[in-house]
Amino acid sequence: MNLHDALAHLPLVAILRGIEPSEALDVGRALDEAGWRVIEVPLNSPQPLESIAALAKAFPHLVVGAGTVLNEQQVRDVHQAGGRLVVAPNFNADVVRAGVALGMACMPGVMTPSELFAALAAGASAVKLFPAEMVPPAAVKAMRAVLPPSAMLLPVGGISTANMADYLAAGANGFGIGSALYKPGKSAAAVKQSALDFRAAVAGFRPAPE
Repeated sequence: MNLHDALAHLPLVAILRGIEPSEALDVGRALDEAGWRVIEVPLNSPQPLESIAALAKAFPHLVVGAGTVLNEQQVRDVHQAGGRLVVAPNFNADVVRAGVALGMACMPGVMTPSELFAALAAGASAVKLFPAEMVPPAAVKAMRAVLPPSAMLLPVGGISTANMADYLAAGANGFGIGSALYKPGKSAAAVKQSALDFRAAVAGFRPAPE
């Protein structure tokens, strides 16, 4: 399953910042059972490559990768660990091109239309509107008006079940969900319940997959 197919199934990316390798599989299983198909382990988590490798091996049908990817060497490290997704808080054309060259999906962070168009030109599979607190739904609507329909916009940062509807109505394609879904110390069972709550929140605003 590629990133676009995964997001068509459920337009949510799980951001597991701070997760330990010892809990990665239990949390991954909880997300899988809740219907999530994209998992991101930020590289500033403890032993992130170990978690990515374990998740990629255990759940080959999911799109597993890394967040906070800041340079080309990190892209190669994630690929070596079995990751298929590169997410960054910023747009670095070299990082995007390195990921594309390895057949990986790339989702750089952008905030302005100039960054957004540059990211798409570099080969980004989707763009992360970050931090979403500084890119309100009105800004998403304005960006969507000038973008090709195929461009995928995912607000990240401060997203909750309470504000998702406004972003979707403005033209967002999905979301990255961080601390509202997972934070260190949260049990797999609690993560699963949060995952189901987010899934229910998007279900009312988009057609069910065929």
